[in-house]
Amino acid sequence: ICLSANGNDNKKFKGDDKMDGAPSRVLHIRKLPGEVTETEVIALGLPFVNCGGKQEMVGSYTKQKAFLELATEEAAITMVNYYSAVTPHLRNQPIYIQYSNHKELKTDNTLNQRAQAVLQAVTAVQASNAPISGTTVSESAVTPAQSPVLRIIIDNMYYPVTLDVLHQIFSKFGAVLKIITFTKNNQFQALLQFGDPVNAQQAKQALDGQNIYNACCTLRIDFSKLVNLNVKYNNDKSRDYTRPDLPSGDGQPTLDPAIAAAFAKETSLLAVPGALSPLAIPNAAAAAAAAAAGRVGMPGVSAGGNTVLLVSNLNEEVSETILLFFPPLFSVYGDVQRVKILYNKKDSALIQMADGNQSQLAMSHLNGQKMYGKIIRVTLSKHQTVQLPREGLDDQGLTKDFGNSPLHRFKKPGSKNFQNIFPPSATLHLSNIPPSVAEEDLRTLFANTGGTVKAFKFFQDHKMALLQMSTVEEAIQALIDLHNYNLGESHHLRVSFSKSTI
Repeated sequence: ICLSANGNDNKKFKGDDKMDGAPSRVLHIRKLPGEVTETEVIALGLPFVNCGGKQEMVGSYTKQKAFLELATEEAAITMVNYYSAVTPHLRNQPIYIQYSNHKELKTDNTLNQRAQAVLQAVTAVQASNAPISGTTVSESAVTPAQSPVLRIIIDNMYYPVTLDVLHQIFSKFGAVLKIITFTKNNQFQALLQFGDPVNAQQAKQALDGQNIYNACCTLRIDFSKLVNLNVKYNNDKSRDYTRPDLPSGDGQPTLDPAIAAAFAKETSLLAVPGALSPLAIPNAAAAAAAAAAGRVGMPGVSAGGNTVLLVSNLNEEVSETILLFFPPLFSVYGDVQRVKILYNKKDSALIQMADGNQSQLAMSHLNGQKMYGKIIRVTLSKHQTVQLPREGLDDQGLTKDFGNSPLHRFKKPGSKNFQNIFPPSATLHLSNIPPSVAEEDLRTLFANTGGTVKAFKFFQDHKMALLQMSTVEEAIQALIDLHNYNLGESHHLRVSFSKSTI
């Protein structure tokens, strides 16, 4: 990153005051607090510097505003999308990030070297465990016994809490370096490492006892006895933000034995389940997590959230069956209330979920997935509800009410279904299988959806099974076709995505 603190930048970039603009690698960060440090500005872009495969970021910094040039336009788009879901804050003051009119920053060599040194200091902070400068609390306020690592327990977890949600909430208090999530005694817990114990203290003071979502998902926070986390995998259960090169892990990787031993007095069984694919921060899931994190119960942050999604780039050849295949797929992430195909745009539809949390989950997991041969786009709609047609008005069957659908999985608060929400994967979890149905029956049934069954495994009681298709797209199709399928003996098959492999 290259930082500049001369007054000429204000003249050079005065054309950037307009809010809208075409995507550019150069981002304009406005309304910075006067006392903000260079390090804090750099930290905003740190999770995105590796989006394009190159660890580089160039910038120009003045009081009140900054300009960052990322390695690729894709990385810049990701950063803008991420921070548009919830307004980022520095020093408890909202700041604004938009595209610059400029395609690149011109900076002199001396400034560039100085800024790159700052960037390296931020990215290398894990190695030295050195505090990041520019914190808002003096170093002396922290006792030597306090650790930069927090232990977080989520009580009353009615909605899933993802690693990205934790990152968004806690990064308001400083650079989050690493997060490990795990389950102990059926309770979701996490270890989260800041670059500085001061930041950990601030986060604990502000967040301990707060609710992430309305009236649920309560944060219980304490200092860990550990001072450094050794993260082995970057996936949806653990992440080292300073080491984007880490593998996602296969099978069921466990935590580093040294960490597990050091943490034995605080907890046991620190197993970190592997993920089929890494949920890196620069993607749609991160933006959705940011929006969900925006509802954390802190002063000045509003609750709520749009329940209506806009789904576009649908395969128009199957538009007549959209009303049938949407509810099973979206029901994995929430209870679908209504679906409406747009009259003048048959490749797009509106879907209303039961609440804003469910719409965020569906958007984060389904945007960019392939369905009927096309990559679908899922975003929040400007509409607040999907209106049913007025009585006597024929809307050609484009709107359907699913309020009383048997597909609903989340009516009951605290249902175990809330703990089993995973991204689409090639492996499906099957449940509610009657004793009379054999492996061959299920293999044939799923092969008839047009895909190839690669593997199958019954659980011990034969009421549940894992079934692996050859691709994620085939698994999505199979779930659409067979969730709630009548297997006889009053058993309707339940199908969801699994985090496991066979």
